[in-house]
Amino acid sequence: MQATVGDRLHVHSRSIGLEERLGEILEVRGNDGHPPYLVRFNDGHEGLVFPGPDCIVESRGAV
Repeated sequence: MQATVGDRLHVHSRSIGLEERLGEILEVRGNDGHPPYLVRFNDGHEGLVFPGPDCIVESRGAV
């Protein structure tokens, strides 16, 4: 998985009834666009994310 600042991280729900989460990647702390990423989610929460298989990166050009 690779990302750049400004891309969006889409975290799919793993359980019925839980909402999917969307966030903007503020920092890429790994080498060459690799995780971890500092993400600000739509609810305002910011956190360091090591994306799992339930996540995709949406390029800012595609949004």
